Parts: sequence; C-alpha cells; structure tokens
Amino acid sequence: MQEIISDKAYYLINNLIRSINQVIVGQEEVVKKSIAAMLCDGHLLIEGPPGLAKTTLVKTLSEAVSCSFSRIQFTPDLMPSDITGSLVYNVKLNDFITRKGPLFANFILADEINRAPAKVQSALLEAMQERQVTIGEDTYPLPSPFWVLATQNPIEQEGTYRLPEAQADRFIMKILINYPDINNEIKITKKVLNNEVFISKSIISLDELQFLKQKIQKVFVDEKIFKFAASIVHSTREKSFANFLSFSASPRATIALIKLGRALALIEGRNYVLPEDIIYIARDVLRHRIGLTFEALADGKTNESIIDVIINTTNIP
Repeated sequence: MQEIISDKAYYLINNLIRSINQVIVGQEEVVKKSIAAMLCDGHLLIEGPPGLAKTTLVKTLSEAVSCSFSRIQFTPDLMPSDITGSLVYNVKLNDFITRKGPLFANFILADEINRAPAKVQSALLEAMQERQVTIGEDTYPLPSPFWVLATQNPIEQEGTYRLPEAQADRFIMKILINYPDINNEIKITKKVLNNEVFISKSIISLDELQFLKQKIQKVFVDEKIFKFAASIVHSTREKSFANFLSFSASPRATIALIKLGRALALIEGRNYVLPEDIIYIARDVLRHRIGLTFEALADGKTNESIIDVIINTTNIP
C-alpha cells in the first residue's frame, strides 16, 4: 500500500485538479501535467490547434491559485519593451519613470510565441531563466511565483519564427494538446452556452502553493531512479541513434525528469518516485530536446517513436 506523504498536500492537489477539470473538459492529462510543471516551477510549452482552451487553462489555474494573470499575444511587430516595460518621460517630474510591462504577473500566457521575432523570444526566455527584468539601468525581480505557459500553433507556418533549440530547452515540458472526443465536445459546448467556463473562487492560496513546493523537495528519489532517468537522456547521445538524431538532450532533461517525477509522486499521494513516473513524463520532457535528421524524417520516424525506442531499450529498475 502506498504511503501518503501528507493528507493536506494530497487533498490540496486533488481538489485543485478536480476543480480545474470541471472547467477544462476532456483534457485531464494536460491538466495533470500542467499542475506538475507548476509545482516544480517549470515553464510549459503547449502545441495545439486554436480553440482547445489553452488560454482558458492558464487563466483557470491563475484563478484557482489566486494569482495575477497576464496574456501576451505575440505578433511579428512586437518589441522586447512591449513585454518587459520601458522608461517613459514624465513632463511634470522632468524625469524618466519606469513603466513595467505585462511580464510582471504570476502566470503569463505567451500566446503563439513563435509569431514573435528572436529578440522578443529572447527577452521572454531571459526573464524565465533569471526571474528578473532589466529596464534602463535598473533590474527588477519578477513576482513569485512566476510561471510561463507558451503556446505554438502547428497548423500555420507563414509569418512564424521557429523557436531555437537552445531556447526551447528552457521549457521543462512540451505538451501536445489534441481535439476532444464527441462526448466531451458536447459537454464543452453546454458549459460555454451556460457560461460555466470559470472558477468562482480560489482553490488554494499562495502560501498553500509554497507548502506544496516544499513537500516536493521531501519526495524520495532512489539512486536507481536517478540512473534510470540519466540513462534515458544519455541514450539520445549514443552512436546507435546518430543516424536518427541531429542533436541530443542536455542535462536539463535529466533534471526535468526527476523534478516532474517528484511532482507526479506527490500528486498520486506517494513520498517516493517510481519508474512509471519517469516513463509517463519522458515524451513531454524530451520531444523538444531532440532533433531528427533528414534520414530519420524520410524513414517516417518521429520524435515520439525515437523516445519510445529509447525507453523500451533502457533497463527499468
């Protein structure tokens, strides 16, 4: 029988998941993984067609945790100062004053991040890494928690700027979101028509969110789990995959697997990480951290199929 790490932690997380699933219908796995990323302070990249509640997901999470929310619509003409803020001249004071941008919020939705040029992408990703923004000569810390969920539209390619691999690596996961089945689509339609797509009150406070983050640090990770996660990532660099992969995963992938494994264990009410936790999250952690060669693409390979082969050929403890 699994050991419950904390009755309070287990209740808080499951109450949060249950409340969000009432709003975000038919995307239980996406909700679970999003909360896991949030609990370990990992930024999230979601790819999916328009209209699949990506914006609603982030807004619902911000309402559930009682945090400030900011949505930034990325466009080709966006400038770095449009998101970070700038110095504005005040005639009355005869001096420059700082006007902070939309990045100064707890939860940030970077909508269609690949529509903005490299300078804007870099400004956002620098803020994600450093948790601070420099405006003029002064540096300002960003609010805590600071969580970025960026979306990409895989359908439209015109007028988009591909997210560089080194910057994509800063996201703890890349989740693919798909269309709901017909039954869930009917439920979604009824909720929208009845104006039920919102949470009326916060589910957990910022202090309770911090409590959950502290609990994650106490989740036990066996040495065999460390080796299992590292072996999966290290396999992407082996010669046997050299003909298939143009670039491999960095140590950030191993760190992400362990962090998310701990978060998933806490969500399930365990105080230890299982190999199944690592396997469950491996695709989302690795799919944006490896690149396929032309030969692999011509052979019909996908990032997911390569990851599956790696997992199936790695010894499970």
